[in-house]
Amino acid sequence: MTELLNVVLLTFMVIVALAAVWLRNLFASVMMMGIFSVLSACTFVVLDAVDVAFTEAAVGAGISTVLMIGTLALTTRDEKTPVRWSVLPLMVVLITGAVLVYGTKDMPRYGDPSAPVHEHVAPRYINDSPAEIGIPNMVTSVLASYRGYDTLGETTVIFTAGIGVLLLLGGYRNRKRQEDEF
Repeated sequence: MTELLNVVLLTFMVIVALAAVWLRNLFASVMMMGIFSVLSACTFVVLDAVDVAFTEAAVGAGISTVLMIGTLALTTRDEKTPVRWSVLPLMVVLITGAVLVYGTKDMPRYGDPSAPVHEHVAPRYINDSPAEIGIPNMVTSVLASYRGYDTLGETTVIFTAGIGVLLLLGGYRNRKRQEDEF
């Protein structure tokens, strides 16, 4: 049953991604990408990665969609028709995809109990984190202590992106105000 659900979710994700690429109405494309993020979050829930699903839903479907809609309020709603078609972006995507697929060849099967992560890292976190960290929740102890620098880096990236968006919007408003004065 889980495999069928995975196939259905991935099929919907491919359909939504293709729709987002082919649509010329940018508002519809933004909505499609929001739907894609919700489907990704559902996929993460099926894979028992609820914390990742929560982050995907909040950032991917929430904040990103709101920022893109805000950007559309400052620009046009329709994409300009390209002057000419270039094969270079398609080749970059295909080569990158092939390298990523090749990189998964050495990965253990999903859920394999003999995978290195289940033999070394996970048992240590499960057994030693309450004594080492003093936090009863294992996910919190891992994110706040063992992966503290990762969490700090992710927070820094989100903060920097927010500051960048505010600076861009402020610069746009200043230019608009100067154009209105002349």
